Amino acid sequence: MLKRLRITATLVSAVLMSAAAAGAVSAQETVRVGNLKLAHFAGVSYMKEIAPSCGITIDLKLFPKGPDVMQAILAGELDVGATASEAAISGRGNGAPIYIVGGFASGGARLLATPDSGIKSVPDMKGKRVGVTRGSIQEVLLAAELGKNGMSAKDITIVYLGYPDLNQALLQKQVDAIMQTEPQSAQAIARGFGVEVLKPYDTPIGSPIRTLVMSEKFYKEHPETAKKLMDCFVKAQKTFMNDPKAAEKFVTQDVFKGQLTGEEFQEALANSPYSLDMSADHIQKTTDVMAKYGVGKMSAPAKAEDWVKLDLLNAAKSANGVK
Repeated sequence: MLKRLRITATLVSAVLMSAAAAGAVSAQETVRVGNLKLAHFAGVSYMKEIAPSCGITIDLKLFPKGPDVMQAILAGELDVGATASEAAISGRGNGAPIYIVGGFASGGARLLATPDSGIKSVPDMKGKRVGVTRGSIQEVLLAAELGKNGMSAKDITIVYLGYPDLNQALLQKQVDAIMQTEPQSAQAIARGFGVEVLKPYDTPIGSPIRTLVMSEKFYKEHPETAKKLMDCFVKAQKTFMNDPKAAEKFVTQDVFKGQLTGEEFQEALANSPYSLDMSADHIQKTTDVMAKYGVGKMSAPAKAEDWVKLDLLNAAKSANGVK
């Protein structure tokens, strides 16, 4: 009887140890990802849908803007985050232990004006009220466009608002123009209260690329999980790049819950296509523009080659047949 009890106890102990080990593995395989509720960021959210097939679980959290994602990474609440480049650059320039590990969309910005504002070009904004989201790539592009035209922020009145509030301000004519993201730009145009002045891609930055950022801690301490995460990232982006209808359905129904029409999505996508492009050169050019115009205060702008780590991205692209 005593022997049976010992055998039973041993078996129970083994089962408990096995369960504990499985639980530990499961915990290691959960990746905490931060994202924004924007059309061109949707591929990052889609990762959660396909994560089990990649051998991981994704705990997805949505934030109002890129700097909020960066703050969550710094607080240890996220392992990975999707941001526009300026949030990542500003964070690293202030000592944040992060790496840019991928890129997932380009463009995504427009200068819009009210139909009766008389604004047809950047110089026409002199003395006008212009809305933009603080800490966004649109703020960087606004500064670059002003500088390109011999102007500065002193020549306009800047009104800082969140992305949804920018459209409301334009609709109610509380501002004369806005530098806006997608799909809000497409919605403003489709609904008649905004007209496009320009797409701000004629500065040294070119068409801005959105960034996938990973904490140094996660990159260094969980290399295998990081590889799986990047494989999932590439598969999600590839799906949206190759199947626009799948992207449209996910964005309009799952992300925006019917508040974005198919036509508005297509207009937004035309200005912010999904991609898997990223380079240290692009990040360096964006850093230089930010430093030149004082956007995104940095104690010491970082050299892009020191913190843009594309090894995992390139390996995942190769494994999934993406050039």
